[in-house]
This record gives sequence, structure tokens and C-alpha cells, in this order.
Amino acid sequence: MEISAVVMAAGKSTRMKSKHSKVVFQVSGKAIIQWVSDALFDAGCKDQVYIVGETQAEIRSILGENVAYVLQEEQRGTGHAVMQAAPFLEGRDGLTIVLPGDCPMVSAETITKALNAFESVDGNCAAILITAEADDPTGYGRIVRDKDGNVLKIVEHKDCTEEELKIREINSSMYVFKTPLLLSALGRIGANNAQKEYYLTDTIGILIGDGYKVGAVVCDFDDTRGINDRIQLAQVQAIMNRRIIERHMKNGVTIIDPASTWIHHAVEIGQDTTILPGTTLMGNTVIGSDCIIGENTRIDCSEIGDETTIDNSIVTGSRVGKDCRIGPFSHIRPDCVIDDQVTIGAYVEVKASVIGAHTRARHLTYIGDSKVGKNVNFGCGTVTCNFDGQDKVGCTIEDNVFIGGNSNIVSAVVLGKDSYIAAGSTITNDVEPLALGIGRSKQVNRPNWVAEKARMRGQNYIVLDDRRSEF
Repeated sequence: MEISAVVMAAGKSTRMKSKHSKVVFQVSGKAIIQWVSDALFDAGCKDQVYIVGETQAEIRSILGENVAYVLQEEQRGTGHAVMQAAPFLEGRDGLTIVLPGDCPMVSAETITKALNAFESVDGNCAAILITAEADDPTGYGRIVRDKDGNVLKIVEHKDCTEEELKIREINSSMYVFKTPLLLSALGRIGANNAQKEYYLTDTIGILIGDGYKVGAVVCDFDDTRGINDRIQLAQVQAIMNRRIIERHMKNGVTIIDPASTWIHHAVEIGQDTTILPGTTLMGNTVIGSDCIIGENTRIDCSEIGDETTIDNSIVTGSRVGKDCRIGPFSHIRPDCVIDDQVTIGAYVEVKASVIGAHTRARHLTYIGDSKVGKNVNFGCGTVTCNFDGQDKVGCTIEDNVFIGGNSNIVSAVVLGKDSYIAAGSTITNDVEPLALGIGRSKQVNRPNWVAEKARMRGQNYIVLDDRRSEF
């Protein structure tokens, strides 16, 4: 059967208070409109048309050209929006799914359930509504059914009788129509209301009046949630995040505090890894098994090997090997490749560098644009000086190099294999293998300098029991 979809995405985001379309805001690392599109594709619907408005460029940049677009220059209601898709639907003889573009929680399972429901409705079914049971249905249109479960009508909250207000089944604004019947009904709806708008819900009454049956399938209320403002965006984010976290926990991941942990939809985590509070995992991040991540760590689009610990640190766009120790307060910037059993300790920053296995930079070090071999030791306060004010060029540090504390390695020098760098050195030339590099000024001590300076100020200075006094 031919299945098409019309997605309404022309809104102006008035309540979002944004210059961007609300459907491009992200939920768990994916744009709202992308969630909708993916659910349709997963349900087998490849022919999708998006009704777009003045922000169409940013929607197109997300969805690409695998779907169709129709510009709705003037927004005059949901019925008017679907009318714009009539040229796309004409001549089709299957089913058309109609969805709002701001419903990221809708799933392929729910859409498939609605598609399959046509077979379960007795008689000539024209449409299936996707509905939900709401604990508090205030503000929602109510679904009124007959004794056989068929939909009789949709009644807006303000028009409900006392008996209808007791109904908890609500309209989600998601539908599946037989395509020719949808086109027929669209041609007969009017704008006889205060807003002078065309409402898609009017097609349901028209089809029922034509003698067709309309059915409904009930889904989880959360699956129907739309996003109109940033408060609802946060609410949906929390629900989606909870679902993602529960999926990982069911797959063998320990998450100490789900309430303070945020994980994007595409993240993969191995079994027996523990995620500590305050952690955020973003993008296409892959974390191995038996890791400890957090507290207060952010990892974005990175690969982390098995048995690695990352504590209070940031890793972005990089690969970290197995059995590494990162942090606390480390920053692994993009384009880093860190081999197995490496220690990147407190207040260490690494940028666009390759770090060999068993290398240690335990504290207060910067490694930038450099190639570092195996078993290298960076003393406290070491800096690779990779920027000359115009160009960034890294240095090469070969295997087994020992760098003493507070050293400056001025790019693009090469520190040869098994060489040593004396503490406090500034190295501006290559150091050959097995050599000791010393780049210090000669130390000069001036005896009694402090006392002489005091006398020049007219002060006396004495040392008594290792305590200094001035008088």
C-alpha cells in the first residue's frame, strides 16, 4: 500500500520567543523535526512532504532533499496547511499520515499501530485518529465514540457539555487518512470561525457525515506531547532523557543519579560501565565496558576505550584508549588520539595531538598539535609552545622521553628517543636520542642582597631563629 505523510512545520515559534523555527530545537541531541521524520521512515513511510514557512532554510538543512517541501506563505490553520500538500497527494490511492512537526515523542510503533488499525475497523474506514488518555484533559479536544468504539466527533474543550468534559481521551492532532477521502474532505472545509482559519478536525465530521467510519488508536500520552514553548521543550527533554537512561540501565549500565545525568539518543555505552552524577554524554559518543565516567564530566562525539576512568573532565571529538586515567579537571580538545594506559591528570589540556601508550602528564600541562610517543613523562608545568602568533605547529616527542617540571618545548623541535629534559628548561632546538637537554639561564646568587636593600630604605634587617623581622 502506498503510504505518504504530510508534516506541518510552518509555524513562527511565537511562544518560543525565537528567530528560529521551534522544530529545529534539539531534544536529546536530535532536532525535533528529525525525530518526526525518523519515526515516519522507521514506520515505512518514505514519501514525506513538509509544509514550511519563512524558516524553511533551516528545516531543509536538517532534513536534506530526501523529502519534499511546500511553502505555506500565509498560515491559516491546520486544514489550510494540509491543503498546501494537495498537489503532492493527488493521484495517490493509499494512506496519508498527518503529523504536527513539533511532536518529537511520536514513535514508529505508534504510527504503525494507526496504519494497521484500518484492518480492525468494521466497514468502510476513512481515517484513524491517534489519541491518548490524559490525567488532566483540560484544554484538549475530546474524542466522543459510539458504542462500537468508532469516533463520532471531536469536541473542543470550550464546546464540551458537562458529560463530555468527563472524557479523558484526547485528540493528539495526529491522523491517518485514506488519501482520496482526505483530499475530498479538504475541498469542503470552511473558515466559518472567529479566526477565519481552516481546521483539519473539520474533515473528520465531513467524512462521518459522508457515511464513513473513523477509528482511533490510543497511545501513551507522552508520545503525543508537542512543543510550543521552552517550558514544554524542557519537559519533553526530561521524558526523552529518562527513556534513554532506562534503556542503558536495562542494557547493563549503572547510572548512579538519573536525575542529574543527560545522555543523547545516539550514545553507546558498554556493559558494567558506571556513570556518576552530573555527567553529560553527547553526540555520537561510544563508551566501552567497565568504565567509570564522572562526576561532572562532559563527553561529546568521542570514543572511550574499556576500563577507562574520566573524572570531572571534558572530552570533545577525540578517541581515548583502554585503561586510561583522565582528570580531574582535564580538557581533551578535538582531534586527539590517546592510546592505551595513558594518564592525563589534573589541569592538563591536550589539543589536536597524538599521545602514545603509557605516557603520563599528571598535572598542569599543555600539549598542543604534537605527536607524543610511548612512555613519555611530562613533569608538572610543562608546556608545548605551539603558536608563534600566526601559525600553530606542534613538536615531536619520541618514545621514553623524560621532561622535567616547568619546561617549555618550543615547536617544532624534536625530542629524540630516550632523551631527558632538565627541569625548568626552555628547549628551542632538537634534542638527539639519549641526550640531556638543558635550556636554563645561569643562576646568579647575590649574598646579603635583601639586607642591603633594606638598609638603602633606611631599615634594619635581622634574622633571628629563622624568622625575618624588620624594624
